Amino acid sequence: MGTFSVWHWLIVLLIVVLVFGTKKLKNLGGDLGSAVKGFKDGMKDGTAGDATADKAAVADQIKADKNTIDVDAKQKS
Repeated sequence: MGTFSVWHWLIVLLIVVLVFGTKKLKNLGGDLGSAVKGFKDGMKDGTAGDATADKAAVADQIKADKNTIDVDAKQKS
């Protein structure tokens, strides 16, 4: 009872094709691929939106705090 050999996987694949059919498996693969692509796009959009929101929040916080020194604009003497 070790790992599965190539013949075991071929038999499993044959049974899956017989049970579900090739058309249904093709549709399932396309749906899975589009779901993964949508997830990746969502992760890219989510991180870009968070970075913009974080920069805006920091800028608002700096404007609200009058004792904050902007080191890019002024240098302490």
